[in-house]
Amino acid sequence: MSNSDSNKMWWHGLTGYHWFVFSMASLAWLFDCLDQQIFLIARNDALSNLLPKGTTPEVIKEYGFTATSIFLIGWATGGMIFGSVGDRIGRAKTLTLTVFLYSVFTGLSAFSTGWIDFAVYRFLTGLGVGGVFGLAVALVADGLPSRARTGALGTLQALSAIGNITAGLIGIVLGYMVSTKQIDASSSWKYMFLVGAVPAFLCVFLQMKLKEPDAWVTARREGRLTGVKFGSYGSLFGEPEWRRSALFGMLLCIVGVIGVWGIGFMSPELVKDVISRNLRDQGIDEAAIPGMTKSWVSFNMICQNIGSFFGMLSFTYLAQVIGRKKTFAIGFVAAMLATIGYFQYFNGVNDIWMSSVMGFCQLALFAGFAIYLPELFPLRLRSTGTSFCYNVGRFVAAAGIFGLGKFQTFLAQRANGVTEKIDSFRDTCSYMSVIFLLGLVAIYFLPETKGREMPK
Repeated sequence: MSNSDSNKMWWHGLTGYHWFVFSMASLAWLFDCLDQQIFLIARNDALSNLLPKGTTPEVIKEYGFTATSIFLIGWATGGMIFGSVGDRIGRAKTLTLTVFLYSVFTGLSAFSTGWIDFAVYRFLTGLGVGGVFGLAVALVADGLPSRARTGALGTLQALSAIGNITAGLIGIVLGYMVSTKQIDASSSWKYMFLVGAVPAFLCVFLQMKLKEPDAWVTARREGRLTGVKFGSYGSLFGEPEWRRSALFGMLLCIVGVIGVWGIGFMSPELVKDVISRNLRDQGIDEAAIPGMTKSWVSFNMICQNIGSFFGMLSFTYLAQVIGRKKTFAIGFVAAMLATIGYFQYFNGVNDIWMSSVMGFCQLALFAGFAIYLPELFPLRLRSTGTSFCYNVGRFVAAAGIFGLGKFQTFLAQRANGVTEKIDSFRDTCSYMSVIFLLGLVAIYFLPETKGREMPK
């Protein structure tokens, strides 16, 4: 890269088709994240209505953790499958298929009649969700000029926060409609899943115009002549260089995934319990509390994701200035401190700003994954390796979340009163935050890729 190129903004000189590729990949991931956040906001309301009457709040919360675990298992499975398929048959057509999957099954979740079919829809939604990230990242990495790669990938990840914020806005609107009795509280979760499915489904028709990157088409044609395997897990783990990248890249992502999905995205549980308690202490009409609480939970998610948007842009900038490894090291320590601070000191609506700080620090790491992972693998394994690292950690995260649910129920059953139950949840999440330090171990064994061409 010449000095003149390095001084230009990443988008300078992109063609109309480059922008189309970037837009379609970004929208696929944005709507993917919209559907993830809708699930997080709506899961407890859904389960409150799908489980038998009389189910205690603690048991409903445990089922919520279990549903999240099932979703993550589907996510991890889809990532493993579709990442490899994308390297074999093409990123563009596989991306379109995965977006179709998660949009359809997000919508079908609204028609659940019980816990079992809700869980099945969550798993099937996860299959589509899991495939999107690695495919979208590989599509941009191979389809845009190398000069634009880092900025484009960091921005793609930052734009995912827009999907998350949109989910929060949907939750606020529906919360208002519940509190003003325009819709029934027992059905508001259904509307959330239906609204979340529509934009992703429409996106499918636009993505059908995507072409495969020229670099992939050329390499795939040559690979058929030479017998080089594309999307092969045998190659990924059979060749020492790629095996090392896969294993430590996986560990790097496990830390981030557990930190966000196992801890950070459990913030709605804390917000709901704390604000519900505060509203009751203020003498608010009991019938108005569910709608008001839903609105505050949604607003918390908006604040968290506004923070994440700026965190991911900041990580992108630092990664280009001081390098990937140093930026990751700073990010992991900051994420641990911000997460512990949030779960220990959040006490009501005046502390909502703290979720922005936690979101900034936790989600910044995910811009690093978008930038760094495709730089670790050759073109024939880029989608496979990226998807493996980013998604396999969700199997571990799913087990951790399931265990967190059981442990939280155990503590809550032994707690006296609402405050002790809240405190037990605070402490559990705070102890788990030490996981971020494991990221420092992973990054030590991985190469610095700043200024280096991606492997061919």
